[in-house]
Amino acid sequence: MDRRHSGGSSAAGPVTTIPALVADRARRYPEAVAIAGPAGRLTFAELAEDVAAVTRAAMASGLEPGDRVGMWAPNSVRWIVTALGMLGAGATLVPISTRLRGAETAEVLARSHVKAVCTVQEFLGADYPAMLAESGRPLPDLEHVILLDDARGENAGGWDISSWAGFLAPGTVIEPQSAVERSAQVDPESVSDILFTSGTTGAPKGVLATHRQTLEVLAQWADAVTLRPRDRYLLVNPFSHTFGYKAGILACLLRTATMVPTERFDAARALQLIETERITVLAGPPTLFADLLAADHDHYLLGSLRLAGTGGATIPTELVRRIREDLRVPYVFTAYGLTESIGVVSICPPDAPTELVAGTVGKTLPGSEIRILDRDGTPLAPGEPGEITVKGPNVMLGYLDDPEATAAAIDADGYLRTGDIGTLDHDGYLRITDRLKDMFIVGGFNAYPAEIERVLLQHPDIRDVAVIGIPDERLGEVGRAVVVPADGAATDPAALIEWSRSRLAGYKVPREIVFVDDLPRNAGGKVLKQRLRDPS
Repeated sequence: MDRRHSGGSSAAGPVTTIPALVADRARRYPEAVAIAGPAGRLTFAELAEDVAAVTRAAMASGLEPGDRVGMWAPNSVRWIVTALGMLGAGATLVPISTRLRGAETAEVLARSHVKAVCTVQEFLGADYPAMLAESGRPLPDLEHVILLDDARGENAGGWDISSWAGFLAPGTVIEPQSAVERSAQVDPESVSDILFTSGTTGAPKGVLATHRQTLEVLAQWADAVTLRPRDRYLLVNPFSHTFGYKAGILACLLRTATMVPTERFDAARALQLIETERITVLAGPPTLFADLLAADHDHYLLGSLRLAGTGGATIPTELVRRIREDLRVPYVFTAYGLTESIGVVSICPPDAPTELVAGTVGKTLPGSEIRILDRDGTPLAPGEPGEITVKGPNVMLGYLDDPEATAAAIDADGYLRTGDIGTLDHDGYLRITDRLKDMFIVGGFNAYPAEIERVLLQHPDIRDVAVIGIPDERLGEVGRAVVVPADGAATDPAALIEWSRSRLAGYKVPREIVFVDDLPRNAGGKVLKQRLRDPS
């Protein structure tokens, strides 16, 4: 079998939709292994068959092209199969982090008018449909709750729930050719997914991306990081995130690489899988690699690893050196991106010197352009710090139902304003130097103070609050809430932290609570957060 091929192309020309990519890989590489690992093994032909079964079930359930389908579940083979099958039915995916609680998820489902949500009843002791019901938020658009685990779906928070088998069964009456035709009708310019990110205003924003641009950008990403056929990629990054879904599942489809999904990261488990599954590619936030290095990694055979990728936070030079020397991974890349840029702005190639990989986030993708602008929007010279803006196929279509926010994020010339400050050198390498936004990064997850503050202000004992990021040795940064207590309120940090755990994803929960009499503000009423970070 000739396994030499280029990205999303086929003999008939470029593949421009995700369903067409699944079909193309099954047709051209039917015996190549698409998914491996303890949960099972599927060739690309078998994957396409399972995906088609989901497409037929979606059609039998009444899902129409353009309907939104939420994916609120941990990484699994069924997540992959279901997501691809829903896309084959013409649906738009709305991936949702398993770290979100019921109220947070309900907001995403309501905002995106989700018609079906695929979730689980049993993950880390949580019943997700029950959490959704307990939020108390009406969801009039939600018609189907589909379980991706083996739970029977009984008495789960009052929802009309389908077990996995119960969801698939009605699809058997749909003719296979009908599913083929439905998938073939998917428009390359239609919205493939809505990934939610939070802005500095605290309100979640849904980022719209099309099939065509997603495949184009991820094919370039795969080229830049040297992902290739026969690679075996351990998918530890959550599929609810661009890093797991697009730079994981879709990148593997584009390069006919093998996916080895794992539902959550555990250092010992990851080391075992690298050895037993002969993993060649591993990507994740810096904390992932710090945990692997801190574990007893010398007792595992890790010689299959050839490529490691990281990003999402400041990368110490020592970490890159130790990945190469202690874990013996010869190629390490770093990257920079945001949900609004389809996950990719720039990539530092894996064969670059250690200092360059750690000190920069590389160069922009082919066909894209980075400009550094001053406060007035004037382009700056190389080496001058300013706001990073990017133009190209990696600029989102826009924000869901929010033309004002879209106009603020994408200027009249089509450049996306990232809100980050950086410099470009004469060779085109980008360095991130600061953030315009208040966002901080907890173990690779973006945390937005305004969103956290909005939740904390619901507590009756909090009169005012400001959240900032503070350094943390393991996670890079964690949250500190500076609280002005209500008159006569108790000042118990542990109680406030515990209260917030039931309302916020774990990475958003402040690790510290500091009590003050007043927050420092300027004449316009804006909190002077720099004073909170540096009281001197």
